[in-house]
Amino acid sequence: MSEVVTITPSAGKARRWPRLKLLAAILAAVAVLAIVGFAGWVISLGPLPLEKAREVSTTTVDRNGKLLRAYAMADGRWRLPVDAKANVDPTYVKLLLAFEDQRFYSHHGVDPLALGRAAFQLATRGHIVSGGSTITMQLARLMEPRRQRSVYAKLRQIVRAIEIERQMSKDEILNLYLALAPFGGNLEGIRAATLGYFGKEPKRLSLAEAALLVALPQSPETRRLDRYPLAARAARDRVLERMVEERRITADDAVQAKAVPVPKLRKPMPILAPHASDQAVAIIKDAPVIRLTLDSSLQKVLEPLARDRALALGPNISVGIIAIDNASGDVIAHVGSADYFDESRAGQVDMTRAVRSPGSTLKPFIYGLAFEDGFVHPESLIEDRPIRFGSYAPENFDLTYQGTVPVKRALQLSLNVPAIALLDRVGTSRLASRIRQAGANLVLPKEEAPGLAMGLGGVGVTLRDLAQLYAGLARLGNTRPLREIVTPSNEERDTLRLLDPVAAWQVGNVLMGTPPPENGVHNRIAFKTGTSYGYRDAWSVGFDGRITIGVWVGRPDGAPVPGLIGRAAAAPILFDAFARTGKLPVPLPRPPKGALLASNTKLPPPLRRFRPIGELVRSGGEQAPHIQFPLNGSRIDVDRSAGSEAAAMPVRVAGGVLPMTMLVNGMAVGEIDGRRQRLIDPPGPGFARLTVIDATGAADTVVVRVQ
Repeated sequence: MSEVVTITPSAGKARRWPRLKLLAAILAAVAVLAIVGFAGWVISLGPLPLEKAREVSTTTVDRNGKLLRAYAMADGRWRLPVDAKANVDPTYVKLLLAFEDQRFYSHHGVDPLALGRAAFQLATRGHIVSGGSTITMQLARLMEPRRQRSVYAKLRQIVRAIEIERQMSKDEILNLYLALAPFGGNLEGIRAATLGYFGKEPKRLSLAEAALLVALPQSPETRRLDRYPLAARAARDRVLERMVEERRITADDAVQAKAVPVPKLRKPMPILAPHASDQAVAIIKDAPVIRLTLDSSLQKVLEPLARDRALALGPNISVGIIAIDNASGDVIAHVGSADYFDESRAGQVDMTRAVRSPGSTLKPFIYGLAFEDGFVHPESLIEDRPIRFGSYAPENFDLTYQGTVPVKRALQLSLNVPAIALLDRVGTSRLASRIRQAGANLVLPKEEAPGLAMGLGGVGVTLRDLAQLYAGLARLGNTRPLREIVTPSNEERDTLRLLDPVAAWQVGNVLMGTPPPENGVHNRIAFKTGTSYGYRDAWSVGFDGRITIGVWVGRPDGAPVPGLIGRAAAAPILFDAFARTGKLPVPLPRPPKGALLASNTKLPPPLRRFRPIGELVRSGGEQAPHIQFPLNGSRIDVDRSAGSEAAAMPVRVAGGVLPMTMLVNGMAVGEIDGRRQRLIDPPGPGFARLTVIDATGAADTVVVRVQ
């Protein structure tokens, strides 16, 4: 009888259990190895290249943060920093997220729903209908660009996207994407795109512009506006149609947006204040954004003013303009040349920093020191007649003389002889020292000391320094070092002494009465003009209670320009510049305490007339003799055919102590009568020297031309 063996179910399970345990162990090992391998692969990716991704074009901005100039990156790309909330139109951001990543603010880098939808559409339709990449995944691809599209590349993007979400906020991710997104050619980022295609910042965009900008990054090179505008337009219209389908916009709005043509040409990147920007970039290294004190709205109107006036004045002429806020010392406009790109006018040479001869523009500071020293007052009388200081004999610009004039009139008419007479009394070294003390640099020929000629332009100075000095007059005698680049270290700057407040106010008040050019209004701006020797430089600097503006006109190479004078060439530009500020002139400060306001007759006797060094000063209150007629330098026409009495030449004298002797060419011809007059026989044709000597030995002399 055979034996029957029966296998029970529990026994079969007992035999399979070791195999299941082995399989589980193998699977666990494989999983561990996969996890370890995946982790190793993730580690091998290295850290996120955030530092490189955040590299942007260097930009300069004005005092309000508005773009002045952008510089391309080293590889030629334009990539500007972006703040989506502050500087990008919300319509564009809404369209972008609706089209590319509807759950951007809720996912953690990867959107499984979007990936599933994209895979299903690919499987059912046979082609890509919509991408499954989130904004974060696209940012990962932009940070580590790869040409091939594969499962490996997609997996890498997913990993990087998760890393990005762990290290950055949603706003930071969006801003970085908007800075890196490609828009064709060398344009990267929304700001570079709107500046390059629309000529404006992305802060305000139309629906058509916003839809176009959403479409371009999907295929930037095949939709470049400057090469394939039709393809770009078709892509824009598809974006609009999808937004209608998803009820993001109305059909009517889409129809109107589709009717808008797309740009077909690139626009140049903005270049405002190029000289100031170049200087800032040279000083501030490796800063993505450099803030300047300039006002872009004022800069925009002064640059074309300089260009247009230079073109009107002739070939090779350039113009420099600088505007300063009096209160702060901040430079609010800086026009270095007529045209930055005009080589014939040396456009890239910054003429606000060029050392040139200032002509008569230093005269106000001579008068200011004279007022400060107390030996002269704006209403004092001063002589404008031929005079010699050793071997130096200054002459007026028009080679004529005004005789006796009020000091304020001598400054307003920019008479040379009175200015040099005052400088002789003030002292050239003291003038140079005070100007340097106020922060301006005077450049003298090598190993040469300051001389009287510096009062008429015999020294070098820049337009910046000159404007700083004039701003000191508006500030009642103290200057502030100019500031053009905003840094924490230059917020506070010490003031520098130029003049005492009363003297500075007196100079400003006198300059306010300077006759304006034809396009100017009287008593609105205190200003001074200047012309350097040989017609090489024309200047005009003026100020009101708010700003100071300086203008230089000439050839950058220093060649003479016949007929180029400050009043005709520079002063009209100055008054136009003030008009283009868009604001009415602000009155100058009120007279400070201690200012003497009086007519000449009400002045103390020592102040009624300026006395050069060495002239006799009366102790008993008498005035020295002064020939009132004829005026020094005047021309006398004599009709000799009418007889000796009719041809007699009258001489009238003021002041002096009787008796007074009259001399003609050094020979006595009699005494002045009690009415302080005398008729003399005119000498022969030519120059004649008429001299009066009173009883105390005081004398006065004039030189006239007899015809």
